[in-house]
Amino acid sequence: MNRKGHQMSFEAVVAKARSEGRTLLSEVEAKDVLREAGVPVTKTTLATSADEAVSQAEAAGYPVVLKVVSPDISHKSDAGGVKLNLKSADDVRSAYTAIIESCQKHVPGAKIVGVAVQHMAPQGTEVIVGMTTDPQFGPVMMFGLGGIMVEVLKDVSFRLVPLEAKDARQMIGEIKGKPILDGVRGQPAADTSALEDALLKVSAFVESHPDVAELDLNPMFAYPDGAIAVDARILIRES
Repeated sequence: MNRKGHQMSFEAVVAKARSEGRTLLSEVEAKDVLREAGVPVTKTTLATSADEAVSQAEAAGYPVVLKVVSPDISHKSDAGGVKLNLKSADDVRSAYTAIIESCQKHVPGAKIVGVAVQHMAPQGTEVIVGMTTDPQFGPVMMFGLGGIMVEVLKDVSFRLVPLEAKDARQMIGEIKGKPILDGVRGQPAADTSALEDALLKVSAFVESHPDVAELDLNPMFAYPDGAIAVDARILIRES
């Protein structure tokens, strides 16, 4: 969304990013274009003042998460740019100030666009839905368990874009961590049909937008009924 609340098209978002000399979309931009494409992501808005952050938090519903939006800060947590589980206007106001001050201290001279505000989704089973571009085969979809599982176990499956329903089903069935999605030790089973749908929606988005070079939804929380991505990253091609 731009400041007036009108949805910008993917092409307009890409043009804006390129005009600013960047290939990484902000989290707010990435989530806007993905939500428009039917991908389940948390609604995230951009605040440029503590007052705006408070009114956006009230609209989103507490508890909320605040994250810095800056093209110069990739590791937001390390710079003190993320505040979780904020439960009141006072929390949001002090978190906004703390984020700006901490990021300016950790990354002097960083361009800070503002702070992203989103409702804090309840914890689910973490999965990753991603896409990379293979120099030989073109866009490739990836699925796996999210969080530390993907870094440590490299437990992921791949398929070429475009995906069909059976491809999405097989991708989810192939990972070694599938029993976690099926519900182990009394944990509820994850809604795999919602995950299949998310994979298909991302595949369709990528297929219709060749400017996308990389895409990550990590983590996406899988619930017994549905799934939602709480973080999104989109890298576009150099023009």
